[in-house]
Amino acid sequence: MMNNKPDRRKEKREKFKRVASRRTDVVLNDLRLLGNCSNKSTYNYTEEDVRKIFVAIDEQLRITKARFKGKRPKKKFKL
Repeated sequence: MMNNKPDRRKEKREKFKRVASRRTDVVLNDLRLLGNCSNKSTYNYTEEDVRKIFVAIDEQLRITKARFKGKRPKKKFKL
C-alpha cells in the first residue's frame, strides 16, 4: 500500500501558497484603495473617523495573526 501523506501535504502547501498569495494581494490592494480616501479635496472625514478605521484594521490584523497561532477571535467593524 502506497503512502499518500507526502503528496497530500504537498497539495495542501501548494493550495495555501496559491490562496494566501491571492488574498494577500487583495488586502494590499484594498489598503492602497483605502489610502485614496485620504484625498481631502474629494472626501470629508474627521481624525476620529481615521482613528476608528485604523483601530479596526489593527485589531483585525491582531486577530488574524492569533488565528495562525491556533486562536479564533472575531470582531465586526462599524464607523
